Amino acid sequence: MSLDTIPGRLAYTEDHEAFRQTVRSFLQKEGVPNVDSWEKNRLVPKEFWRKAGEVGMLCPTVPEEYGGLGLDFGYNCIVDEEMSYNGVPAGFSLQSDIVVGYLEHYGSEEQKREWLPKLVSGEVVTAIAMTEPGTGSDLQSIRTTARKDGNHYVINGSKTYITNGQNTDLTLVVAKTDPDAKPAWKGMSIILVESDREGFSKGRKLDKIGQDAADTSELFFEDVRVPMTNCLGEEGQGFVYLMSQLPQERLAIAVGVHSSAQRAFDDTVAFTKDRKAFAGMVFDFQNTRFVLADLKSKLQVGWAHLDWAIARHLKGELTNEEGAAAKLWHTELQWEVMDKCLQLHGGAGYMNEYPIARMWRAARVSRIYGGTTEIMKEVIGRKL
Repeated sequence: MSLDTIPGRLAYTEDHEAFRQTVRSFLQKEGVPNVDSWEKNRLVPKEFWRKAGEVGMLCPTVPEEYGGLGLDFGYNCIVDEEMSYNGVPAGFSLQSDIVVGYLEHYGSEEQKREWLPKLVSGEVVTAIAMTEPGTGSDLQSIRTTARKDGNHYVINGSKTYITNGQNTDLTLVVAKTDPDAKPAWKGMSIILVESDREGFSKGRKLDKIGQDAADTSELFFEDVRVPMTNCLGEEGQGFVYLMSQLPQERLAIAVGVHSSAQRAFDDTVAFTKDRKAFAGMVFDFQNTRFVLADLKSKLQVGWAHLDWAIARHLKGELTNEEGAAAKLWHTELQWEVMDKCLQLHGGAGYMNEYPIARMWRAARVSRIYGGTTEIMKEVIGRKL
């Protein structure tokens, strides 16, 4: 099974599809055989990042002058699709689809030349530290501060639910450089913090109900001193920067979750055609075929929508509310597909030895991270 079974994709060229074959071959050789051990160890090794960098899978949009391939975001989407469909849990999307965008758009020339080549090669793994204990979607309520002391910032605070937190070498920390600013968002900045800075520490790797190999951790900052040149872009513009990159982030999430839903569907079709019940196959029951037919129709519509959204984004036209709508619809569909596919597996679906169980558990967070379903509705509703 593969995503080649999806006919008539409109978002991609022959070059995109050739790149897909490279990505898929790499994942099937270096990723898929290792997923079980990574899940057991609850971490994807950094060596896998470096190998991915060697074949051009990381940050393909980075210009050639900074060590990248200078490709369009469609190539990122190819990686997201194949990673999700093949069930490989590394946090590449955060680095390639989100962090790189901040550095490319707002980083100084010195920051770009220092970090972008290392992100492309996989030498450096990155994270974004926004969420704090007690502060989720409401970023304006963060308490982490970056106080000026001479030509340095002194950072104090803690972060949680941080993707790539254990592996991170460079963290984009959202902190208040002016805690007294009114409104609060005007006092927020993004500070680059290297992991070898004194006072920076990585807490526990969080125990989740799914995505065991995906690196999600706590981070702590105790009088961490970094030069003021580590500020990304202008001081006080952090909130604006974060909001400006949301359409791409949410599109990337939509692409990944839809691909995982397609994999769950494909696996379930194969399972029901192989599983016997009452002297026949589970697939032969009308209810089974009707459920699968309904899911197939929705998946087909979803691929068409993604192609539209990708094309819009490549032209720089995807709006914030369109990105939110994509994230909302595709994550809700993913959960519907996962739940109905698990049901069609019967008791086997509740056993971790079957891939659907892992996929079902992993899918639950999709309607939470990147902005909850409720927040997506609020974003869309405000523009009605």
